[in-house]
Amino acid sequence: MRGKLWTRLAPFISKRHASTSQTSLSSSSSSCSVINPWLFVGLGNPGEKYQCTRHNVGFDMIDMFAQSQGISLTRHPFKALFGEGMVEGVPVLLAKPQTYMNLSGESVGPLAAYYKLPLNRILVAFDDMDLPCGVLRLQPKGGYGRHNGVKSLIYHFRKNREFGRLRIGIGRPPGQMDPKAFVLQKFNKTGRERIDSAIEEGVEILKLVVTKGLTEAARSSNVDQKYKHLTTHDMQL
Repeated sequence: MRGKLWTRLAPFISKRHASTSQTSLSSSSSSCSVINPWLFVGLGNPGEKYQCTRHNVGFDMIDMFAQSQGISLTRHPFKALFGEGMVEGVPVLLAKPQTYMNLSGESVGPLAAYYKLPLNRILVAFDDMDLPCGVLRLQPKGGYGRHNGVKSLIYHFRKNREFGRLRIGIGRPPGQMDPKAFVLQKFNKTGRERIDSAIEEGVEILKLVVTKGLTEAARSSNVDQKYKHLTTHDMQL
C-alpha cells in the first residue's frame, strides 16, 4: 500500500526535500515532505446542448484554468474529465464531473477519497443566481442554497460542508421566469462578455489560492469583487 501511494504522489514531492539518489530516498523517506494537492472542481452538465449556458460556468472556469496552465483534461474512471499538473510548484488536480449537475457528488466524492484529500484542499466553482452577473465570491465553506450540484457534493462528503467554493454570479431570472429554465439558457452578448471577464479573473484567483491559501485569497479577491457591477443585479443578461 505504501508503494502504490508513494508512486501516485511521487510527482508531488517537494523538490527541496527530494533525495538525489534512490538509496537516500529509501533511507530518508520519513523526512520527505509531501505537498497536499489542490482539487479544483467545476460544476456543469456534459454535452454540446449545455455548452455556454449559465449552469455551465463552472466548467468554463476549469477549462480556462486548464488552458492557462497547460493542463489537458481526459476521461477518468470517476465519471469526470480530469487533469493534473503543477502550479507554482504545487500539485493541482482539475475535474469536470460528467454525471450531470444534480449527481455531481457521485464523481467528486469518490475522486476526493481516492486521492485522500481533506475537504479544505477542495474548491468547487459553480453558478450562483444570488450574485450579479460576472461577480465572483470565494468562500472556505458554506451551504448549498438552491444549488443541487453543491447539495450532491455535501451528501457525498457525508454532509460535511467545509470545502471551498468559488461562486460565479449569473444574476437573477427576469420577472416570473422559472429558475430552472433560466440556468439552462445562454447569456446574451453583454452577459457573456461579463462572464468571460469574470472567468479570466477567476483564473488569477485560483492561482492565488494555490500560492497564498484559500483564506488569504478570499480576503483580497472578495474586496475587489464587492462592488463590481453593483447596478446590474436585476438586469437580464
